[in-house]
Amino acid sequence: MTPVRLFTAAAASMTLLSACAPSLGPPPPGYVPPPAPGEPAFMASEFAWSQAPGTGSIVGRLIYAEGDTHYSCQGTSVILTPETPWSRRRMEVLYESAERAALPTDEVRANMAKAPPGDSTPFIKRAACDATDRFSFAHLPAGAWYVLAIAKPTHGTGPSLAVMKRVVTRGGKPTNLVL
Repeated sequence: MTPVRLFTAAAASMTLLSACAPSLGPPPPGYVPPPAPGEPAFMASEFAWSQAPGTGSIVGRLIYAEGDTHYSCQGTSVILTPETPWSRRRMEVLYESAERAALPTDEVRANMAKAPPGDSTPFIKRAACDATDRFSFAHLPAGAWYVLAIAKPTHGTGPSLAVMKRVVTRGGKPTNLVL
């Protein structure tokens, strides 16, 4: 067989084989894709430390302003999520930092598609943000956490902001936090 005929025969065989490949369609409900190479996987066991009762607390207040625009979290829930390799990477993607950030909520939502998959909902804690923009979390074990709040302009219009800050609880002492 000549090299041209051999190549033509091989190409025809590959085309026929690829036509036999199954079409898988959409993933089943509840399917969570595996993390991208190098991305930390969500592992519930890494959150276990945060469920133990502790003597630590976080006492916080949102005092955030951009120029003349002051923000409030009044009437919303403030979220506390434990730091794990997965949640740290998630903060880096969503907030473009693993330490602190204040970004428009639309920007944070747009980053969701790039964040590592997983559901930490069973491990988060919530606290109400009161009329003076104060919130607190009690009975916390020692460790690193992320505090997340939605802040809206107090007067006028403007985008709401997603405010995030990493905080560490230690030795049963209250941790004061200003967002």
